[in-house]
Amino acid sequence: MSKTVLIVDDTAFMRKMLGDMLKKNGYDVIGEAANGVEAVEKYQELNPDIVTMDITMPEKNGLEALADIIALNPNASVIMCSAMGQQTMVQQALEAGAKDFIIKPFKPDRVVEAFSKSV
Repeated sequence: MSKTVLIVDDTAFMRKMLGDMLKKNGYDVIGEAANGVEAVEKYQELNPDIVTMDITMPEKNGLEALADIIALNPNASVIMCSAMGQQTMVQQALEAGAKDFIIKPFKPDRVVEAFSKSV
């Protein structure tokens, strides 16, 4: 059975690009969210195996949403997504419970590697 994924990013183009990449590699994208508030709601509703979480988003950023998800499930597999230059936030995310991080723009090999380590 394929692993289920919730993709969280405030940019529809990024959600689609990452979703296409994951589907090609056998993952089942079961939901998307455009901000941290939606991310926490969808996590509770869908209970995905893995969450990809953008850091910079409106309403609730990725670090806040990560904290909420880890509070709901300390074993949650969350992979943070960030642009270059956000290393401090990436470090905070890993300390807060994220399993890995991938840098935008996404490189397919790195995405697959992060996912294979996170489940």
